Amino acid sequence: MTMTFEPRDVAPRLAIGAFILNSGLGKLKADEDTAQAVHGMACVAYPFLKKLDAGRFTRMLGWSEVTIGGALLAPVVPTRLAGLALTGFSGGLLGLYLRVPGMREPGSLRPTQNGIPMAKDSWMLGVGLGFLTAGCHRGRRGASRSRCPRRRTRG
Repeated sequence: MTMTFEPRDVAPRLAIGAFILNSGLGKLKADEDTAQAVHGMACVAYPFLKKLDAGRFTRMLGWSEVTIGGALLAPVVPTRLAGLALTGFSGGLLGLYLRVPGMREPGSLRPTQNGIPMAKDSWMLGVGLGFLTAGCHRGRRGASRSRCPRRRTRG
């Protein structure tokens, strides 16, 4: 994994990293009512989470967000690694959007007014997937080495 930090990655890493970090810090300060609401919504989408105490779940979620936000903001963390964390995290959040009733218009992926704040996870997933391909290009024509593994062909 290369340690190069592409200038094009700075703006999305800063914006999304600060957003997620702030969200995580807020969850670490959550009161019992907020923890119950966060946990309740998560349990609708992921029933196995019912086994966890609401306060503990919210703290774990908060620390996860602080960690992922910090990884995106830290220039020493390779973009592909930060992209892996962002992709996994936003994929889980997108699952909430898809599974919680009232977030989408019936029979559609279009968000309702209540679903708009959660629909943002779709662009975080897209950015995360883009970060996963960071440094994967063929380079100039005639370059003998690629920065990405080549597919093996039968023949």
